[in-house]
Amino acid sequence: MKNKEPSVSSSDTFVTEIDISLAKKMMADLKRLEFEISTPQYTLFSAKKSGVSCTLYQSGKLTVQGKQMKPFIEFYLEPIILKKFTFTYSDLDLDRTPRIGIDESGKGDFFGPLCIAGVFAQGEEVEKLKKMGVKDSKKLNDAVIVKIGAKIRETCTHHIVKINPAKYNELITQFGNLNYLLAWGHATAIEQLADQTGCKKVIIDQFANERVVLTALKRKQLVLDVHQRPRAEEDIVVAAASILARCAFVEAMEKLEKEFGQSLPKGASQKTILAGRQFLRTHGRENLRLVGKLHFKTLDEILK
Repeated sequence: MKNKEPSVSSSDTFVTEIDISLAKKMMADLKRLEFEISTPQYTLFSAKKSGVSCTLYQSGKLTVQGKQMKPFIEFYLEPIILKKFTFTYSDLDLDRTPRIGIDESGKGDFFGPLCIAGVFAQGEEVEKLKKMGVKDSKKLNDAVIVKIGAKIRETCTHHIVKINPAKYNELITQFGNLNYLLAWGHATAIEQLADQTGCKKVIIDQFANERVVLTALKRKQLVLDVHQRPRAEEDIVVAAASILARCAFVEAMEKLEKEFGQSLPKGASQKTILAGRQFLRTHGRENLRLVGKLHFKTLDEILK
């Protein structure tokens, strides 16, 4: 039996049907998530935890209730069991108007490139993004990001600006400020998509004062309807851009690790420092510019 389209019968109850062969997996998953499991009459199981409960009936009907219902559905039930995101992105909330979404990945990671991605979508393309499970990349693991990223590239007009570490280290010196470099990357992606699609509406996940990006666009003589706001990934087209940017970053990191034969942790944690010291011992300081962003304070810790 295939999973049927879910419905919400009230403001605090979610109802859907699933293949009952998934019952054992769900029970095991929910136990790991510290749910209390019971088996009332006519059910395969009932699971309860503070703020949320779910019950799978012998018919395959699944109900979810509670104040924490939304995060349970968004982060577990839809991506792991249903493989659909009709609750997270309901048709009523879906904006199908043409727009360009822009986001970046890698700016907080010592190792790896800085990647800025732009996606254009409208109408049916927006609906396809919803069906493939597009959401803010921070809510998805790398394996899912790579999988969905490939689908986005097949579905939507897009452009990716990937600045590998060696080039990044040159440009950061020229621009003198990360926000100016980011603005240039954003403007470059926007220019390409605006030229290809003719679209004038752009939504950006804001990372600095609005004037920074607007100035970069002005230098390219681009006159557009630009919206910059925090948490712009709530817009599904910006979320698609966030996935493409992260996908480009993840794929580039895998390539660097293979090239240099060692793990290069994401972020700028103690693991990053230890990996940087290992890299120095193996490949020398002169090659560190090929894998790392040398203006990070992390470099001082690596060199100690």
